Amino acid sequence: MNGAESLVKTLVAQGVQTCFANPGSSEMHFLKALDNPAMRSVLCLFEGVATGAADGFFRMKGTPAATLLHLGPGLANGLANLHNARKAGSGIVNVVGDHASHHLQYDAPLASDLDGIARPLSHFLRRANSPKSIAVEAARTVSAARPGKIATLILPGDASWGEAGEPQNFPIEAPTPRTPPSKRIDNVARALKKAEGPVLVVLGGRACRGEGLELAGKLAAATGCRLATQFFSARIERGAGRTPLERIPYFVAPALEFLKNFRHIVTVETGEPVAFFSYPDSPSLLKPEGCAVHMLAEKDEDGAAALGMLLGALGAQNIAARKQERAEPVVPNGKLDPTSIALALAAALPENAIVVDESLTTGRSTAGLTLGAAPHDMIQNMGGSIGFSTPVATGAALACPDRRVICMTGDGSAMYTIQSLWTHARENLDITTIIFANREYQILKAEYANMGFQEIGPQALAMMEIDRPTIDFCALAKGMGVPSSRVATADAFYRMLQKSCAEPGPMLIEVCL
Repeated sequence: MNGAESLVKTLVAQGVQTCFANPGSSEMHFLKALDNPAMRSVLCLFEGVATGAADGFFRMKGTPAATLLHLGPGLANGLANLHNARKAGSGIVNVVGDHASHHLQYDAPLASDLDGIARPLSHFLRRANSPKSIAVEAARTVSAARPGKIATLILPGDASWGEAGEPQNFPIEAPTPRTPPSKRIDNVARALKKAEGPVLVVLGGRACRGEGLELAGKLAAATGCRLATQFFSARIERGAGRTPLERIPYFVAPALEFLKNFRHIVTVETGEPVAFFSYPDSPSLLKPEGCAVHMLAEKDEDGAAALGMLLGALGAQNIAARKQERAEPVVPNGKLDPTSIALALAAALPENAIVVDESLTTGRSTAGLTLGAAPHDMIQNMGGSIGFSTPVATGAALACPDRRVICMTGDGSAMYTIQSLWTHARENLDITTIIFANREYQILKAEYANMGFQEIGPQALAMMEIDRPTIDFCALAKGMGVPSSRVATADAFYRMLQKSCAEPGPMLIEVCL
Protein backbone atom coordinates (compact mmCIF):
# COMPACT_ATOMS: atom_id res chain seq x y z
CA MET A 1 0.00 0.00 0.00
CA ASN A 2 1.46 3.38 -0.97
CA GLY A 3 1.12 6.60 1.02
CA ALA A 4 -1.82 7.94 -0.97
CA GLU A 5 -3.77 4.71 -0.50
CA SER A 6 -2.97 4.81 3.21
CA LEU A 7 -4.24 8.38 3.36
CA VAL A 8 -7.56 7.66 1.67
CA LYS A 9 -8.18 4.55 3.76
CA THR A 10 -7.48 6.51 6.94
CA LEU A 11 -9.76 9.39 5.91
CA VAL A 12 -12.61 6.98 5.18
CA ALA A 13 -12.08 5.12 8.45
CA GLN A 14 -12.21 8.45 10.29
CA GLY A 15 -15.56 9.34 8.71
CA VAL A 16 -14.31 11.64 5.94
CA GLN A 17 -16.08 10.15 2.94
CA THR A 18 -16.49 13.13 0.59
CA CYS A 19 -13.62 14.88 -1.18
CA PHE A 20 -14.02 18.11 -3.18
CA ALA A 21 -11.12 17.99 -5.60
CA ASN A 22 -9.20 20.14 -8.04
CA PRO A 23 -6.08 18.00 -8.54
CA GLY A 24 -2.83 18.57 -10.39
CA SER A 25 0.26 16.59 -11.34
CA SER A 26 1.54 16.19 -7.78
CA GLU A 27 -1.69 14.53 -6.68
CA MET A 28 -1.92 11.75 -9.27
CA HIS A 29 -1.27 8.98 -6.74
CA PHE A 30 -3.93 10.44 -4.45
CA LEU A 31 -6.26 10.61 -7.45
CA LYS A 32 -5.63 6.93 -8.15
CA ALA A 33 -6.35 6.12 -4.50
CA LEU A 34 -9.71 7.94 -4.77
CA ASP A 35 -10.95 4.94 -6.75
CA ASN A 36 -11.89 3.64 -3.30
CA PRO A 37 -15.71 3.27 -3.57
CA ALA A 38 -16.17 4.42 0.04
CA MET A 39 -14.95 7.92 -0.87
CA ARG A 40 -17.21 10.16 -2.95
CA SER A 41 -15.04 12.37 -5.13
CA VAL A 42 -16.55 15.60 -6.47
CA LEU A 43 -14.68 17.53 -9.16
CA CYS A 44 -14.70 21.32 -8.80
CA LEU A 45 -13.40 23.56 -11.58
CA PHE A 46 -11.86 26.09 -9.20
CA GLU A 47 -10.26 25.62 -5.79
CA GLY A 48 -12.52 28.28 -4.23
CA VAL A 49 -15.49 26.09 -5.17
CA ALA A 50 -13.88 23.08 -3.48
CA THR A 51 -13.17 24.90 -0.20
CA GLY A 52 -16.60 26.59 -0.19
CA ALA A 53 -18.32 23.26 -0.84
CA ALA A 54 -16.49 21.71 2.10
CA ASP A 55 -17.73 24.61 4.23
CA GLY A 56 -21.35 24.04 3.21
CA PHE A 57 -21.00 20.30 3.77
CA PHE A 58 -19.87 20.79 7.36
CA ARG A 59 -22.54 23.37 8.16
CA MET A 60 -25.28 20.89 7.27
CA LYS A 61 -23.66 17.54 8.11
CA GLY A 62 -21.64 18.50 11.15
CA THR A 63 -18.70 16.34 10.03
CA PRO A 64 -15.76 17.43 7.87
CA ALA A 65 -15.24 16.73 4.20
CA ALA A 66 -11.84 16.82 2.51
CA THR A 67 -10.51 19.08 -0.21
CA LEU A 68 -7.76 18.11 -2.64
CA LEU A 69 -5.72 21.13 -3.75
CA HIS A 70 -2.65 21.50 -5.98
CA LEU A 71 0.45 23.05 -4.41
CA GLY A 72 0.70 26.62 -3.11
CA PRO A 73 -1.17 28.34 -5.97
CA GLY A 74 -4.06 25.87 -5.69
CA LEU A 75 -4.34 26.44 -1.96
CA ALA A 76 -4.09 30.20 -2.51
CA ASN A 77 -7.03 30.03 -4.94
CA GLY A 78 -9.11 28.43 -2.19
CA LEU A 79 -8.15 30.74 0.68
CA ALA A 80 -11.07 33.19 0.39
CA ASN A 81 -13.64 30.52 1.14
CA LEU A 82 -11.40 28.96 3.79
CA HIS A 83 -11.55 32.37 5.46
CA ASN A 84 -15.36 32.23 5.38
CA ALA A 85 -15.33 28.66 6.71
CA ARG A 86 -12.98 29.59 9.54
CA LYS A 87 -15.23 32.45 10.61
CA ALA A 88 -18.24 30.11 10.52
CA GLY A 89 -16.58 27.41 12.61
CA SER A 90 -16.65 24.83 9.82
CA GLY A 91 -14.35 21.83 10.00
CA ILE A 92 -12.41 21.06 6.79
CA VAL A 93 -9.61 18.60 6.03
CA ASN A 94 -7.37 20.12 3.35
CA VAL A 95 -5.05 17.74 1.52
CA VAL A 96 -2.54 19.86 -0.39
CA GLY A 97 -0.10 18.20 -2.71
CA ASP A 98 3.51 19.39 -2.86
CA HIS A 99 6.58 18.59 -4.91
CA ALA A 100 8.54 15.51 -3.94
CA SER A 101 10.86 16.42 -1.06
CA HIS A 102 14.08 16.01 -3.07
CA HIS A 103 12.69 18.26 -5.84
CA LEU A 104 12.06 21.30 -3.63
CA GLN A 105 15.74 22.35 -3.68
CA TYR A 106 15.55 23.15 -7.40
CA ASP A 107 12.90 25.89 -7.02
CA ALA A 108 10.68 24.61 -9.84
CA PRO A 109 8.06 27.05 -11.19
CA LEU A 110 5.28 25.84 -8.86
CA ALA A 111 7.48 25.72 -5.75
CA SER A 112 6.33 28.08 -3.00
CA ASP A 113 6.32 28.58 0.74
CA LEU A 114 3.38 26.21 1.03
CA ASP A 115 3.52 26.01 4.81
CA GLY A 116 3.56 29.81 4.95
CA ILE A 117 0.50 30.06 2.69
CA ALA A 118 -1.42 27.47 4.71
CA ARG A 119 -0.56 28.62 8.22
CA PRO A 120 -2.65 31.83 8.58
CA LEU A 121 -5.97 30.08 7.83
CA SER A 122 -5.20 26.66 9.32
CA HIS A 123 -5.85 25.90 12.97
CA PHE A 124 -3.84 22.71 12.48
CA LEU A 125 -1.01 22.17 9.95
CA ARG A 126 1.03 19.03 9.30
CA ARG A 127 3.43 17.89 6.60
CA ALA A 128 3.66 14.16 5.87
CA ASN A 129 7.42 13.62 5.95
CA SER A 130 7.29 9.95 4.97
CA PRO A 131 4.74 7.52 3.55
CA LYS A 132 4.75 5.52 6.79
CA SER A 133 3.73 8.61 8.81
CA ILE A 134 0.77 9.50 6.59
CA ALA A 135 -1.84 7.39 8.39
CA VAL A 136 -1.13 8.82 11.83
CA GLU A 137 -0.88 12.38 10.47
CA ALA A 138 -4.17 11.94 8.60
CA ALA A 139 -5.95 10.72 11.73
CA ARG A 140 -4.59 13.70 13.68
CA THR A 141 -5.70 16.08 10.92
CA VAL A 142 -9.27 14.75 10.94
CA SER A 143 -9.42 14.92 14.75
CA ALA A 144 -8.28 18.52 14.60
CA ALA A 145 -10.95 19.40 12.01
CA ARG A 146 -13.85 17.58 13.63
CA PRO A 147 -14.75 20.26 16.27
CA GLY A 148 -15.06 22.90 13.51
CA LYS A 149 -11.48 23.81 12.64
CA ILE A 150 -9.48 24.17 9.44
CA ALA A 151 -6.90 21.36 9.34
CA THR A 152 -4.35 21.09 6.55
CA LEU A 153 -2.16 18.14 5.62
CA ILE A 154 0.63 18.77 3.11
CA LEU A 155 1.35 15.71 0.99
CA PRO A 156 4.73 15.64 -0.80
CA GLY A 157 4.79 13.54 -3.94
CA ASP A 158 7.34 11.02 -2.61
CA ALA A 159 5.28 10.49 0.56
CA SER A 160 2.32 9.80 -1.70
CA TRP A 161 3.99 7.18 -3.91
CA GLY A 162 6.27 5.57 -1.31
CA GLU A 163 5.59 2.32 0.53
CA ALA A 164 3.38 2.94 3.58
CA GLY A 165 3.20 -0.52 5.15
CA GLU A 166 0.12 -2.21 6.57
CA PRO A 167 -3.17 -0.34 7.24
CA GLN A 168 -3.50 1.19 10.68
CA ASN A 169 -6.61 1.76 12.78
CA PHE A 170 -7.17 4.78 14.99
CA PRO A 171 -10.07 5.57 17.34
CA ILE A 172 -12.51 8.25 16.25
CA GLU A 173 -12.36 11.09 18.74
CA ALA A 174 -15.83 12.64 18.98
CA PRO A 175 -15.63 16.33 19.96
CA THR A 176 -17.57 17.57 22.96
CA PRO A 177 -17.95 21.33 23.46
CA ARG A 178 -16.96 22.69 26.84
CA THR A 179 -19.65 23.28 29.45
CA PRO A 180 -19.66 26.88 30.72
CA PRO A 181 -18.73 27.33 34.38
CA SER A 182 -21.72 27.44 36.71
CA LYS A 183 -20.40 30.58 38.43
CA ARG A 184 -20.72 32.53 35.18
CA ILE A 185 -24.26 31.23 34.64
CA ASP A 186 -25.25 32.30 38.16
CA ASN A 187 -23.81 35.77 37.57
CA VAL A 188 -25.89 36.16 34.39
CA ALA A 189 -29.01 34.90 36.20
CA ARG A 190 -28.53 37.49 38.95
CA ALA A 191 -28.05 40.23 36.37
CA LEU A 192 -31.27 39.26 34.58
CA LYS A 193 -33.24 39.17 37.82
CA LYS A 194 -32.08 42.69 38.70
CA ALA A 195 -32.13 44.04 35.15
CA GLU A 196 -33.70 47.44 34.63
CA GLY A 197 -34.73 48.07 31.06
CA PRO A 198 -34.99 45.69 28.10
CA VAL A 199 -32.63 42.72 27.61
CA LEU A 200 -31.33 41.37 24.30
CA VAL A 201 -29.99 37.84 23.97
CA VAL A 202 -27.74 37.42 20.91
CA LEU A 203 -27.32 33.85 19.67
CA GLY A 204 -24.61 32.39 17.45
CA GLY A 205 -23.11 29.05 16.51
CA ARG A 206 -24.99 25.89 17.47
CA ALA A 207 -27.33 27.88 19.72
CA CYS A 208 -29.21 29.04 16.59
CA ARG A 209 -30.67 25.60 16.03
CA GLY A 210 -31.93 22.46 17.74
CA GLU A 211 -32.01 22.34 21.52
CA GLY A 212 -30.28 25.70 21.91
CA LEU A 213 -32.93 27.50 19.89
CA GLU A 214 -35.73 25.77 21.81
CA LEU A 215 -34.20 26.77 25.16
CA ALA A 216 -33.72 30.34 23.96
CA GLY A 217 -37.45 30.38 23.16
CA LYS A 218 -38.16 29.34 26.74
CA LEU A 219 -35.89 32.10 28.06
CA ALA A 220 -37.75 34.67 25.95
CA ALA A 221 -41.12 33.41 27.21
CA ALA A 222 -39.94 33.44 30.83
CA THR A 223 -38.15 36.80 30.94
CA GLY A 224 -39.60 38.86 28.08
CA CYS A 225 -36.14 39.30 26.59
CA ARG A 226 -35.75 39.72 22.85
CA LEU A 227 -33.76 37.22 20.81
CA ALA A 228 -31.50 38.17 17.94
CA THR A 229 -28.56 37.07 15.84
CA GLN A 230 -25.71 38.99 14.35
CA PHE A 231 -26.42 40.12 10.78
CA PHE A 232 -24.52 37.04 9.54
CA SER A 233 -24.88 33.58 11.10
CA ALA A 234 -23.38 30.23 10.14
CA ARG A 235 -26.71 28.40 10.18
CA ILE A 236 -30.14 29.19 11.62
CA GLU A 237 -33.16 26.93 11.91
CA ARG A 238 -36.17 29.15 11.31
CA GLY A 239 -39.72 29.30 9.99
CA ALA A 240 -43.08 28.17 11.35
CA GLY A 241 -42.96 26.19 14.57
CA ARG A 242 -39.51 27.43 15.56
CA THR A 243 -38.36 30.16 17.90
CA PRO A 244 -38.01 33.38 15.87
CA LEU A 245 -34.79 35.39 15.95
CA GLU A 246 -34.46 39.03 14.95
CA ARG A 247 -31.48 40.14 12.90
CA ILE A 248 -29.25 43.01 14.01
CA PRO A 249 -29.00 45.36 10.99
CA TYR A 250 -25.88 45.48 8.83
CA PHE A 251 -25.34 49.24 8.54
CA VAL A 252 -24.23 51.20 11.58
CA ALA A 253 -27.08 53.73 11.80
CA PRO A 254 -29.96 51.20 11.78
CA ALA A 255 -27.96 48.89 14.07
CA LEU A 256 -27.54 51.70 16.60
CA GLU A 257 -31.27 52.41 16.36
CA PHE A 258 -32.08 48.72 16.90
CA LEU A 259 -29.86 48.48 19.98
CA LYS A 260 -30.37 51.91 21.54
CA ASN A 261 -32.85 50.94 24.27
CA PHE A 262 -31.17 47.80 25.56
CA ARG A 263 -29.49 47.98 28.94
CA HIS A 264 -28.26 44.39 28.98
CA ILE A 265 -26.94 42.20 26.15
CA VAL A 266 -26.38 38.49 26.77
CA THR A 267 -24.19 36.66 24.24
CA VAL A 268 -24.39 32.93 23.50
CA GLU A 269 -21.65 31.41 21.30
CA THR A 270 -20.95 34.83 19.77
CA GLY A 271 -19.47 38.21 20.66
CA GLU A 272 -21.13 41.56 21.24
CA PRO A 273 -22.42 43.45 18.18
CA VAL A 274 -19.70 45.27 16.24
CA ALA A 275 -19.71 47.24 13.00
CA PHE A 276 -18.76 45.29 9.90
CA PHE A 277 -16.45 48.15 8.87
CA SER A 278 -15.12 51.28 10.50
CA TYR A 279 -16.53 54.55 9.16
CA PRO A 280 -15.48 58.16 9.85
CA ASP A 281 -17.11 59.45 13.04
CA SER A 282 -18.93 56.14 13.65
CA PRO A 283 -18.42 53.69 16.52
CA SER A 284 -17.02 50.19 16.13
CA LEU A 285 -18.92 48.84 19.15
CA LEU A 286 -22.68 49.15 18.61
CA LYS A 287 -24.03 48.80 22.13
CA PRO A 288 -25.51 51.98 23.64
CA GLU A 289 -23.77 53.85 26.42
CA GLY A 290 -24.41 52.22 29.77
CA CYS A 291 -25.33 48.85 28.29
CA ALA A 292 -23.77 45.86 30.10
CA VAL A 293 -22.65 42.84 28.08
CA HIS A 294 -22.85 39.42 29.73
CA MET A 295 -21.17 36.43 28.09
CA LEU A 296 -23.24 33.31 28.78
CA ALA A 297 -21.28 30.94 26.52
CA GLU A 298 -18.08 31.42 24.54
CA LYS A 299 -17.90 30.43 20.87
CA ASP A 300 -16.40 27.01 21.62
CA GLU A 301 -18.68 26.28 24.58
CA ASP A 302 -22.02 24.45 24.67
CA GLY A 303 -24.60 27.21 24.29
CA ALA A 304 -27.53 24.83 24.74
CA ALA A 305 -26.09 23.61 28.04
CA ALA A 306 -25.56 27.23 29.12
CA LEU A 307 -29.17 28.17 28.30
CA GLY A 308 -30.45 25.10 30.13
CA MET A 309 -28.39 26.00 33.19
CA LEU A 310 -29.65 29.57 33.04
CA LEU A 311 -33.27 28.43 32.86
CA GLY A 312 -32.61 26.25 35.89
CA ALA A 313 -31.14 29.17 37.81
CA LEU A 314 -34.24 31.21 36.92
CA GLY A 315 -36.64 28.37 37.76
CA ALA A 316 -38.08 28.46 34.24
CA GLN A 317 -37.29 24.97 32.89
CA ASN A 318 -40.91 24.00 32.35
CA ILE A 319 -42.21 27.08 30.56
CA ALA A 320 -43.35 26.69 26.94
CA ALA A 321 -40.98 28.14 24.35
CA ARG A 322 -41.95 31.10 22.21
CA LYS A 323 -42.70 29.84 18.68
CA GLN A 324 -43.32 31.40 15.28
CA GLU A 325 -46.77 30.86 13.75
CA ARG A 326 -47.19 29.96 10.08
CA ALA A 327 -47.86 33.11 8.07
CA GLU A 328 -50.43 33.09 5.31
CA PRO A 329 -48.46 32.99 2.06
CA VAL A 330 -48.70 36.17 -0.01
CA VAL A 331 -48.02 35.71 -3.71
CA PRO A 332 -46.74 39.07 -5.02
CA ASN A 333 -47.17 40.47 -8.49
CA GLY A 334 -45.86 43.40 -10.45
CA LYS A 335 -42.57 45.10 -9.72
CA LEU A 336 -39.52 43.26 -8.42
CA ASP A 337 -38.06 44.83 -5.30
CA PRO A 338 -36.64 43.49 -2.01
CA THR A 339 -40.10 43.17 -0.46
CA SER A 340 -41.81 41.39 -3.36
CA ILE A 341 -38.80 39.10 -3.76
CA ALA A 342 -38.92 38.15 -0.07
CA LEU A 343 -42.68 37.52 -0.22
CA ALA A 344 -42.25 35.28 -3.27
CA LEU A 345 -39.54 33.35 -1.49
CA ALA A 346 -41.67 32.93 1.64
CA ALA A 347 -44.60 31.66 -0.41
CA ALA A 348 -42.59 29.25 -2.56
CA LEU A 349 -40.14 27.77 -0.03
CA PRO A 350 -40.70 24.03 0.31
CA GLU A 351 -40.57 22.48 3.76
CA ASN A 352 -37.03 21.80 5.04
CA ALA A 353 -35.38 23.83 2.30
CA ILE A 354 -31.84 25.11 2.84
CA VAL A 355 -31.43 28.80 1.95
CA VAL A 356 -27.87 29.94 1.25
CA ASP A 357 -27.99 33.72 1.31
CA GLU A 358 -25.36 36.02 -0.21
CA SER A 359 -27.82 38.64 -1.43
CA LEU A 360 -26.62 41.50 0.73
CA THR A 361 -28.40 44.30 -1.15
CA THR A 362 -31.52 42.73 -2.67
CA GLY A 363 -31.98 40.17 0.09
CA ARG A 364 -31.84 42.54 3.02
CA SER A 365 -35.60 42.11 3.60
CA THR A 366 -35.51 38.34 3.26
CA ALA A 367 -34.95 37.39 6.89
CA GLY A 368 -37.78 39.43 8.35
CA LEU A 369 -40.37 38.48 5.74
CA THR A 370 -39.63 34.75 5.75
CA LEU A 371 -39.96 34.17 9.51
CA GLY A 372 -43.40 32.61 9.04
CA ALA A 373 -42.49 30.52 5.99
CA ALA A 374 -42.27 26.74 6.03
CA PRO A 375 -39.51 25.42 8.32
CA HIS A 376 -36.10 25.87 6.71
CA ASP A 377 -32.43 26.46 7.42
CA MET A 378 -30.61 29.64 6.47
CA ILE A 379 -26.86 29.80 5.88
CA GLN A 380 -25.06 33.16 5.66
CA ASN A 381 -21.58 34.43 4.91
CA MET A 382 -19.73 34.83 8.18
CA GLY A 383 -16.44 35.99 6.68
CA GLY A 384 -17.58 38.56 4.13
CA SER A 385 -15.42 37.21 1.29
CA ILE A 386 -17.71 37.10 -1.73
CA GLY A 387 -18.09 34.17 -4.08
CA PHE A 388 -19.40 32.20 -1.11
CA SER A 389 -22.93 31.09 -1.94
CA THR A 390 -22.78 28.85 -5.00
CA PRO A 391 -19.92 26.71 -3.60
CA VAL A 392 -21.55 26.46 -0.15
CA ALA A 393 -24.83 25.45 -1.80
CA THR A 394 -22.89 22.68 -3.56
CA GLY A 395 -21.69 21.21 -0.28
CA ALA A 396 -25.04 21.66 1.47
CA ALA A 397 -26.83 19.77 -1.32
CA LEU A 398 -24.37 16.89 -1.12
CA ALA A 399 -24.68 16.77 2.67
CA CYS A 400 -28.51 16.74 2.52
CA PRO A 401 -29.55 15.14 -0.80
CA ASP A 402 -33.19 14.92 0.30
CA ARG A 403 -33.57 18.70 0.74
CA ARG A 404 -33.93 21.51 -1.80
CA VAL A 405 -31.21 24.16 -1.66
CA ILE A 406 -32.08 27.75 -2.58
CA CYS A 407 -28.95 29.77 -3.37
CA MET A 408 -29.40 33.56 -3.47
CA THR A 409 -26.61 35.76 -4.76
CA GLY A 410 -25.93 38.99 -6.60
CA ASP A 411 -24.50 39.14 -10.09
CA GLY A 412 -21.19 40.52 -8.84
CA SER A 413 -20.74 37.80 -6.22
CA ALA A 414 -21.84 35.05 -8.60
CA MET A 415 -19.02 35.78 -11.04
CA TYR A 416 -16.36 34.90 -8.46
CA THR A 417 -17.30 31.22 -8.38
CA ILE A 418 -19.70 30.74 -11.30
CA GLN A 419 -17.88 27.45 -12.04
CA SER A 420 -20.01 25.91 -9.27
CA LEU A 421 -22.86 25.57 -11.77
CA TRP A 422 -20.90 22.95 -13.69
CA THR A 423 -20.60 20.81 -10.55
CA HIS A 424 -24.32 21.33 -9.84
CA ALA A 425 -25.06 19.85 -13.27
CA ARG A 426 -22.52 17.05 -13.15
CA GLU A 427 -23.72 15.85 -9.74
CA ASN A 428 -27.40 16.57 -10.60
CA LEU A 429 -27.84 18.52 -7.37
CA ASP A 430 -31.22 19.87 -6.28
CA ILE A 431 -30.10 23.51 -6.20
CA THR A 432 -32.03 26.56 -7.35
CA THR A 433 -29.55 29.38 -7.97
CA ILE A 434 -31.15 32.83 -7.91
CA ILE A 435 -29.00 35.62 -9.31
CA PHE A 436 -30.20 39.14 -8.61
CA ALA A 437 -28.86 41.05 -11.59
CA ASN A 438 -28.74 44.78 -10.97
CA ARG A 439 -25.63 45.10 -13.19
CA GLU A 440 -23.61 46.82 -10.48
CA TYR A 441 -21.86 46.40 -7.15
CA GLN A 442 -24.73 48.11 -5.35
CA ILE A 443 -23.24 47.50 -1.93
CA LEU A 444 -20.18 49.56 -2.94
CA LYS A 445 -22.40 52.52 -3.77
CA ALA A 446 -23.89 52.33 -0.30
CA GLU A 447 -20.45 52.05 1.30
CA TYR A 448 -19.22 54.99 -0.81
CA ALA A 449 -21.98 57.11 0.70
CA ASN A 450 -21.22 55.78 4.19
CA MET A 451 -17.70 57.15 3.86
CA GLY A 452 -19.15 60.62 3.43
CA PHE A 453 -18.83 61.12 -0.33
CA GLN A 454 -21.78 62.97 -1.82
CA GLU A 455 -21.26 62.35 -5.52
CA ILE A 456 -19.70 59.51 -7.50
CA GLY A 457 -17.37 60.58 -10.28
CA PRO A 458 -17.29 58.77 -13.62
CA GLN A 459 -14.08 56.84 -12.89
CA ALA A 460 -15.27 55.68 -9.47
CA LEU A 461 -18.69 54.81 -10.90
CA ALA A 462 -17.09 52.67 -13.58
CA MET A 463 -15.51 50.56 -10.82
CA MET A 464 -18.96 49.85 -9.35
CA GLU A 465 -20.88 48.89 -12.49
CA ILE A 466 -20.71 45.50 -14.19
CA ASP A 467 -22.47 46.27 -17.44
CA ARG A 468 -20.83 47.09 -20.81
CA PRO A 469 -21.04 44.20 -21.63
CA THR A 470 -24.06 42.85 -19.77
CA ILE A 471 -23.45 39.38 -18.35
CA ASP A 472 -25.88 36.79 -19.70
CA PHE A 473 -26.31 34.38 -16.81
CA CYS A 474 -28.81 32.20 -18.66
CA ALA A 475 -26.22 31.66 -21.38
CA LEU A 476 -23.55 30.87 -18.80
CA ALA A 477 -25.86 28.38 -17.10
CA LYS A 478 -26.70 26.70 -20.40
CA GLY A 479 -23.02 26.39 -21.21
CA MET A 480 -22.46 24.52 -17.94
CA GLY A 481 -25.49 22.26 -18.27
CA VAL A 482 -27.95 24.02 -15.94
CA PRO A 483 -31.48 24.89 -17.15
CA SER A 484 -32.28 28.56 -16.65
CA SER A 485 -34.93 31.23 -16.92
CA ARG A 486 -34.95 35.02 -16.81
CA VAL A 487 -37.74 36.85 -14.94
CA ALA A 488 -38.64 40.52 -14.69
CA THR A 489 -41.78 40.54 -12.48
CA ALA A 490 -42.55 39.32 -8.97
CA ASP A 491 -45.26 36.87 -10.06
CA ALA A 492 -42.99 35.38 -12.75
CA PHE A 493 -40.26 34.98 -10.13
CA TYR A 494 -42.67 33.18 -7.79
CA ARG A 495 -43.88 30.80 -10.49
CA MET A 496 -40.37 29.94 -11.65
CA LEU A 497 -39.14 29.43 -8.09
CA GLN A 498 -42.07 27.14 -7.37
CA LYS A 499 -41.40 25.22 -10.60
CA SER A 500 -37.73 24.76 -9.80
CA CYS A 501 -38.53 23.39 -6.34
CA ALA A 502 -40.96 20.86 -7.81
CA GLU A 503 -38.45 19.40 -10.28
CA PRO A 504 -35.26 17.46 -9.49
CA GLY A 505 -31.86 18.75 -10.46
CA PRO A 506 -30.37 22.23 -10.69
CA MET A 507 -31.90 25.38 -12.12
CA LEU A 508 -30.81 29.01 -12.42
CA ILE A 509 -33.18 31.97 -12.22
CA GLU A 510 -31.85 35.33 -13.36
CA VAL A 511 -33.87 38.08 -11.67
CA CYS A 512 -33.58 41.29 -13.71
CA LEU A 513 -33.67 44.35 -11.48
